[in-house]
Amino acid sequence: MEDNYLYYKMILFNRKFKVTEPKPPPDVTAAFSLCTDTNSNMSPDHFQRFLVQFQRQKHVTVDDAKSIMELVLHRFRPNFSLCCFTLDDFFKYLFLDDVNGPISSEVHHDMTAPLQHYFIYTGHNSYLTGNQFNSDCSEVPIIKALHKGVRVIELDLWPNSAKDGIHVLHGWTMTTPVRLGKCLKSIREHAFVNSLYPVIITLEDHLTPNLRAKVAEMATEIFGDMLYCPKTEDGHEFPSPEELKHRIILSTKPPKEYLESKLEDELFAGEETSCICKNGSPTDETINSSQDGNMSDLNQSVSQFLRINDEDEDGDAANKKSGQKTPPEYIQLIGIHAAKANKELKQTLKVGSGKGKRLSLSEQTLEKAAADHGTDLVRFTQKNIVRVFPKGTRLTSTNFKPLLAWMHGAQMVASNMQGYGRSLWMMHGMFRANGGCGYVKKPEFLMKTGPNNEVFDPKVTLPVKTTLKVTVYMGDGWHMDFSQTHFDTFSPPDFYTKMYMVGVPADVTKKKTRVIKDDWIPVWNEEFAFPLTVPELALLKIVVRERDVSEKDDFAGQTCLPVSELRSGIRSIPLHNKKGEKFEFVKLLMRFVFE
Repeated sequence: MEDNYLYYKMILFNRKFKVTEPKPPPDVTAAFSLCTDTNSNMSPDHFQRFLVQFQRQKHVTVDDAKSIMELVLHRFRPNFSLCCFTLDDFFKYLFLDDVNGPISSEVHHDMTAPLQHYFIYTGHNSYLTGNQFNSDCSEVPIIKALHKGVRVIELDLWPNSAKDGIHVLHGWTMTTPVRLGKCLKSIREHAFVNSLYPVIITLEDHLTPNLRAKVAEMATEIFGDMLYCPKTEDGHEFPSPEELKHRIILSTKPPKEYLESKLEDELFAGEETSCICKNGSPTDETINSSQDGNMSDLNQSVSQFLRINDEDEDGDAANKKSGQKTPPEYIQLIGIHAAKANKELKQTLKVGSGKGKRLSLSEQTLEKAAADHGTDLVRFTQKNIVRVFPKGTRLTSTNFKPLLAWMHGAQMVASNMQGYGRSLWMMHGMFRANGGCGYVKKPEFLMKTGPNNEVFDPKVTLPVKTTLKVTVYMGDGWHMDFSQTHFDTFSPPDFYTKMYMVGVPADVTKKKTRVIKDDWIPVWNEEFAFPLTVPELALLKIVVRERDVSEKDDFAGQTCLPVSELRSGIRSIPLHNKKGEKFEFVKLLMRFVFE
């Protein structure tokens, strides 16, 4: 009996750990054969032919092809003497996402248009390390966001307990504060590590006028020449990302007395909210009583927080009865003036004369605006910047789906970057475009006005503009990025791939491959077609799962790719974990063809 037990255990062990050597799919072998003539080795001339004919890289020269081949050969055969690919070399090249990835790694959009012409990678409550109610505030998530390419950082400013300094924290919550100076210094040091294009700091200002003077002093001292200060002679258009390279821009709602002096509140009239407590900050007593376990106070704080967060994301002038006025040096540093929607959305969305503003909308207000005034919203974003923020009930730092905002032209879709989930995967996907620089040029149709003042209407179904054909060949790398027992204790995993096309309603669809049983290197060789009416706004979300008959299917990797950026041909698709971090080895081999 013991011998039989060891025998079966050995069979199961071998079955679980055995990984077969991957073989090229038939399409790869056929492409190699068609381009080599001799069907044995691929020269730089042959490889250039493949890149032009199969990969649609029209401007690649033979010298370019040779350089790529030498780069690949140095990795796998460092002592190579002849620059040529065998079929095995060619197959390995196709799986290298750094040289054969699905999208370009270079900035290639026109960066000279005004800021409102771009979708901008935007964070929400950028200082929070976790949930919205009792996590720590820190400069660390700000640094992480900047390294990912995020270009809009949000800071909530409150007086400290002594009312002589400035804290960054989520008001009316139990979040522990971080000093403003620490956040500003971190932004200065990390702003342009990933991208040279401008960083916008949106300030939710709950400060007294004397503390605003301190903000002006700190920002001027810390940022120096990086800080963008608008000039009176500037035109009505926002500057372009190209003009603002290496610059930091402050954006907040100007103090009430400034708005009154400029008569601007007629267009952007927002109701004042009663969210200020004792000079604009949540009192220590409220926080301490909640931490001491007084549940009625805690529930009251949560209720107050939810109401405030949805009503007053941009903050309002504090200490209105003091008679103090905000110092002019603070007002002069506001590079983008913010405004807040009033109850009459149609009135708010009227395009006025003068320079554009940044209007903040909650996700619920966006939904209402899109449903009732969709074309007004599109027209408004042609001159102004719209920022959309998550509703207050997202206490665990979840996110809303960004497509509705984008298809109506909203430039700043504020996301909780410390969270994760499908909505954030879409955000990552959109901003993989344009070399990951954090600015993506909006489609021209969102910026155009017709002869009768008509604009793009997302509700109107358009004819199919193109069809994207996707072939899912195979996947590899799980046996290196995952433990051997991660998916199944006694057998190799059973992988399948799901693809979701997201975009305007007419383009939304999903496809699924068959399940490949008991194989660490699944081979599907399946083709799918996606007819697209608005490919410029479409994202292809790819998720690999492992079939589990007794429980929920296991997650095995994901990515999201902007369809407008997809490179034709056979490409290596790196996958990421649930938080958006790239796996070291897990990849899919796929082909994209536009017809």
